[in-house]
Amino acid sequence: MDSLPASASAPAPDRPHPRPASLFDLFVAFTLLALQGFGGVLAVVQRELVDRKRWLTQDEFIEDWAVAQIMPGPNVVNLAMMIGARYFGLRGALAALAGMLAIPLLVVLVLATVHARFADNPQVAGALRGMAAVSAGLIAAAGLKLASSLLRHPLPLVLCVAIALIAFVLVALVRLPLVYVLLGLGGPGCVLTWRRLRS
Repeated sequence: MDSLPASASAPAPDRPHPRPASLFDLFVAFTLLALQGFGGVLAVVQRELVDRKRWLTQDEFIEDWAVAQIMPGPNVVNLAMMIGARYFGLRGALAALAGMLAIPLLVVLVLATVHARFADNPQVAGALRGMAAVSAGLIAAAGLKLASSLLRHPLPLVLCVAIALIAFVLVALVRLPLVYVLLGLGGPGCVLTWRRLRS
């Protein structure tokens, strides 16, 4: 039996994923992303950067999002600056920051003015409560989608799920400040993962 050619038997090399074409492309992408992020931007960020533009793989997104969460400031702004800096250095970080803040800031100012005028309207209050429910659903869906990465984590799945549940209880029910939860659970989690990777 003839053997398969080397090109057929060898795995295909990993192709580098796409990158922003220019600083303007970066600015426009994060402007559109920010304009979609009313109430819960995590689901939008994951879909845009991983599924549509493919600037990040799923694992890269989870790692960068984890770093963005422990840095001071809004998570998505931190992530935008990290991605901009990765591709274009300081200019990229500033372009991504401008995209996240410039036009959305104008929209928020207009909406704040409108809300101040109609805040006492029962229909407006009901609409805002409905939007909050949708935002919570989007965040929950994104969390479930990202949870699939736990199957590839160096720590056992049971331990990962236990850490996630404890974090949920401490933040949502006990209402501990997030910084304490990150230090109390994230620190030991990092140490355990590091030791597992070393062994």
